Amino acid sequence: MAKLDIDIEVDFNALLDAPKSDQDAVLASVNLELTKLKPAARVQWALENLPGTHALSSSFGIQSALMLHLLNTQRPDIPVILTDTGHLFDKTYQFIDLLTERFNLNLKVYQSKMSSAWQIARYGKEWEQGLDGIDAYNKRNKVEPMQRALGELEVGTWYSGLRSAQASSREGLPILEIRGPRYKFLPIIDLNNKQVHEYLTEFDLPYHPLWEEGYVSLGDVHTTKKLEPGMSEEDTRFNGLKRECGLHFEI
Repeated sequence: MAKLDIDIEVDFNALLDAPKSDQDAVLASVNLELTKLKPAARVQWALENLPGTHALSSSFGIQSALMLHLLNTQRPDIPVILTDTGHLFDKTYQFIDLLTERFNLNLKVYQSKMSSAWQIARYGKEWEQGLDGIDAYNKRNKVEPMQRALGELEVGTWYSGLRSAQASSREGLPILEIRGPRYKFLPIIDLNNKQVHEYLTEFDLPYHPLWEEGYVSLGDVHTTKKLEPGMSEEDTRFNGLKRECGLHFEI
């Protein structure tokens, strides 16, 4: 049983099997308290109280060094899950190598069971086939590998660096929620870009190298654009047709 600052005791293992109304009531109280904490304190609380194997997913995107530092500082051996489509920017792969060496990351790379070349031979360039093609590609290369990673690693608590400021689809997401058989924890969901920059500066952490070339959000080479005048961050992904790959909203 975990004693919180609020006047309740929570068995977080049992809560996973509780009626949704009970889950919602407890999570609302817990999230209210978590909003009062800074990200590092939130992570400390989660590491001490939430069940199962803890793991962080990372795209190694523009500001990913923040979450990697935040989690790795408190739990150096935490599994870091990367879903590699085989179509990331060369500088992203180099950034992965850089941060893996710097933090001595426990990196776990998951990919589609079908190679990228085989997929193109069988399905064509799905990212050029409208929303249906993009969705099929994302499910095969992002969603399924992440589902497999969470299952094989027996993840009970999944950390992610999603932030509300990144997209309208992420507005209103709580710090702590229940997703299926596990907890999902978003310790920096309410940080703005200025706060992220201040954190990176304080700990001498790098932005992704493509930040200097005008990219604000990164995915695959073929579906990521630089930020141009009149565009939002959401417009830079998937040819402006959608923002999310489904990894954080279908699992």
